[in-house]
Amino acid sequence: MNQPYHVYVVDAERPSREALRSYLESHGLRVTTMDGAADLLRRMHRARPDLIVLDMALPGTSGLQACQKLRAEGDRVPVIFLSARDEEVDRVLGLEIGGDDVLGKPCSPRELLARVHAVLRRALVPPGLPMLAMSPVTIGRHEFDRATRCLRCGERLHVLSTVEYAVLAELVSNPGVAISRERLLAASHSRAEGLMLRAVDVAVMRLRKRVEPVPAQPRFIQTIRGHGYMFVPTSGAEHGAEEPVRGARSLPGPLAQRSRRGMPTGALASPSMNTV
Repeated sequence: MNQPYHVYVVDAERPSREALRSYLESHGLRVTTMDGAADLLRRMHRARPDLIVLDMALPGTSGLQACQKLRAEGDRVPVIFLSARDEEVDRVLGLEIGGDDVLGKPCSPRELLARVHAVLRRALVPPGLPMLAMSPVTIGRHEFDRATRCLRCGERLHVLSTVEYAVLAELVSNPGVAISRERLLAASHSRAEGLMLRAVDVAVMRLRKRVEPVPAQPRFIQTIRGHGYMFVPTSGAEHGAEEPVRGARSLPGPLAQRSRRGMPTGALASPSMNTV
């Protein structure tokens, strides 16, 4: 029999965290509550959860700072932020820091439960099931390992957030195909709101900073104006070669022909079109 998923609920307000604990436990989750980031960071080294529900505005070390520390240490545990301000700047900041979703406070326990299940579906392999073997994908000097959800460049390893992983996995699974922002949003299981389309753009921006020699003139993750993005894989000639010359925007011949047939005319025309 599968064990229930374990969720940490970190909220300085006791009535709020106890209400969430009661509701989540009544729906089959195992829940541990705590009132601050210091307790969270201590517990992470003893019993790692499957997901963290984290208040952004904790006293002392904030939830944002705690998440940033976890990501800096290479921990990719999924994080759903709770924000009392519920403003766009807070939502975008939470996603940029490495959060997987942001929900306003006070939140509906039912909505939070739906968000928890959505993030877990994307982030975790169900207990008892083996992870599928997937060959790494070469992206310039990097390798994207879909099994471990990491980008590797030599000895350097970068753990992707859930949204970054979902976006990149969807793109590399469809090389040379224009993928809409709405489809990438659905793949990440983020909220279907106009604001959350920005989460896709933020993820692409962060990915480009990692894999592109010149992020402002992307070679591998191209923008399709008015539609979304397209992954242009490394060609055989480029594999293992030096990085492309800075400023170069040309694509491998066969792929360039395929790309132009499957995308709007002029979509690769100018570097300005490849900015988020």
